[in-house]
Amino acid sequence: MPETFARLVVIVPAAGHSRRMGRPKLLLPLGERSVIQRLIDAFDHPAVVEVMVVVRPDDDELAAAVAAAGATVIRPPESPADMKASVGWGLEALQRRWQENEIDAWLLAPADHPVLDADVVESVARAWAVSRPAVLVPTHEGRRGHPTIFARRLATELPTIPENHGLNWLVALHKDEVEELELGRPEVLVDLDTPEDYRELCRRFTTPGSEPGTRQ
Repeated sequence: MPETFARLVVIVPAAGHSRRMGRPKLLLPLGERSVIQRLIDAFDHPAVVEVMVVVRPDDDELAAAVAAAGATVIRPPESPADMKASVGWGLEALQRRWQENEIDAWLLAPADHPVLDADVVESVARAWAVSRPAVLVPTHEGRRGHPTIFARRLATELPTIPENHGLNWLVALHKDEVEELELGRPEVLVDLDTPEDYRELCRRFTTPGSEPGTRQ
C-alpha cells in the first residue's frame, strides 16, 4: 500500500425505510449486483480497513446481503431515527473496534449512492492522505457530494450536533478546515430515492458504454 494512503473506516448508514421508493431499495438489482453490494464493492481499496453498514435491528434480509458482500453489519438495539443516529452507532462501533492509532479517518458513504466506484474512492483517499483536513468533500461542478472523509478526531463531536441538525452542521462548524475536491465525476452526486431514480439508473445499465461509473 502506498505510504500516502491513510487508514480509513467506511460508515454506511443503511437503516432507512425506503418510503419514497415503496420497496427496499438497497436490495434492488443494478446489473448483476444489488445496490448495496455495488456500494460495498466500491470500497475494496488498500486504504479501507473496514466497511461498517448500519442496518435496522429487524432488517434480516439486508443484514444478510451486507455480510455476504464482506462488510461488517452494525445492528443497533433500536432503529435509528435518522442518518445522524445511524452514523452515531457506526462511530460507536468504530471507537470500540479500533484504537486511536489504528485509524486516521472515517468516510461517510450513504447507502443510496450505488454508482460510486473504485476510482472515486482512490481519488478521495489519496487527496485526504496528502493534506489531512478535518473534512474532505468531493464535488462536481461546484456541488458537494459523497463520499465525505472526516478526520478521526471529529468522531467525538457527533454528540455536539444540535437536535434537528445533521452532519452538515459539523461540516459548517469546521468550515475553515474543509477541503473540496473537484473530481469531474457526476457519480458523487447520484443518489437513489424514487422509482424514477431507479428507472433512470436501470436505463444507464442497459445502454452500451453508459453503466454508472463509466467515464464518457
